[in-house]
Amino acid sequence: MKSGRYIGVMSGTSLDGVDVVLAAIDEHKVLQQASYSHPFPANLRRDVLAICQGQNLTLSQLGQLDVRLGRLFAQAINELMLREDLKPGDVVAVGCHGQTVWHEPAGEAPHTMQIGDNNQIVALTGVTVVGDFRRRDMALGGQGAPLVPAFHQAVLAHPSERRMILNIGGIANLSLLLPGKPTTGFDTGPGNMLMDAWIGLHCDLAFDKDAAWARGGSVITSLLQHMLSDPYFAAPAPKSTGREYFNLAWLERQLAQFSGITPQDIQATLVELTAVTVAEQVLLSGGCERLMVCGGGARNPLLMARIAHLLPGIEVTTTDELGIDGDNMEALAFAWLAARTLSGLPGNLPSVTGASHACLLGAIYPADAGE
Repeated sequence: MKSGRYIGVMSGTSLDGVDVVLAAIDEHKVLQQASYSHPFPANLRRDVLAICQGQNLTLSQLGQLDVRLGRLFAQAINELMLREDLKPGDVVAVGCHGQTVWHEPAGEAPHTMQIGDNNQIVALTGVTVVGDFRRRDMALGGQGAPLVPAFHQAVLAHPSERRMILNIGGIANLSLLLPGKPTTGFDTGPGNMLMDAWIGLHCDLAFDKDAAWARGGSVITSLLQHMLSDPYFAAPAPKSTGREYFNLAWLERQLAQFSGITPQDIQATLVELTAVTVAEQVLLSGGCERLMVCGGGARNPLLMARIAHLLPGIEVTTTDELGIDGDNMEALAFAWLAARTLSGLPGNLPSVTGASHACLLGAIYPADAGE
């Protein structure tokens, strides 16, 4: 592993900010040294959301959005470097996931699209960038996602304890770290995405802080069962999904045959949907001794309580308690994946993605000599 300091950049499906993390990485450890969450401008967030559900747009609009996001990521990186008094030469590379605007891992020509021009990042920061992590795995027949389970395996696996890592971002994904078995992982379905979209529609809030709104509602069992009948939940792994599938249009289709349900009851039911779909997959995967949660959903006390209630006998905790910052887990993972790529080491796990074999991930955008 090419040791040194790396910066990881992640803007997830929730679009609530750009997470940037500085990590010291070598063959044996990943040590977070600093982090920063850069605001996501409201107009840019609106424009990104406007293309994530298959809406029409011109190539000019797509190209401009690609550049605008690249500049935003560069601003976030430069701010972290300024705060930490770092020069470009102090950082080996940036690992930038990019902003997913479409993910379609099935069909005649499976594809995925992450935008945020890496050339802009190199030009504006002077640091080598590794990006476009998903498409090599897809070229080898994989889902291209999730990629973070490989990092979970590297930093959180235990020789004897059965562990699972649950990341609850916009989408929820599960990593199975079971001693004696290959690491596997997959997207369970919506995490915060539907809850955030629903409260945004009705209360003009980015998210339901401390689940205050959902707590005042009641779970509507008939609606919950109807949503659970969606074929994605019963599909076998490997599988991955995103905003192009689980979105307000999906929710409106689910609600079409129901009437008289208050928006607050729908919010409570969406919390239960995430909890139930996660718990079902934990149990169907054979259960574990410890479920460690990271991502924004770990700060939702109602969601955490419901998951724990549905998984009696399993210790439900956060990755923070094991020394891995749950808010920066994915950014750390892409810093680590950048180090893997620059070291000529594979970054994917075929047991997770379904790719035909392990491979190098990402494209390298080198900084100019002397930068």
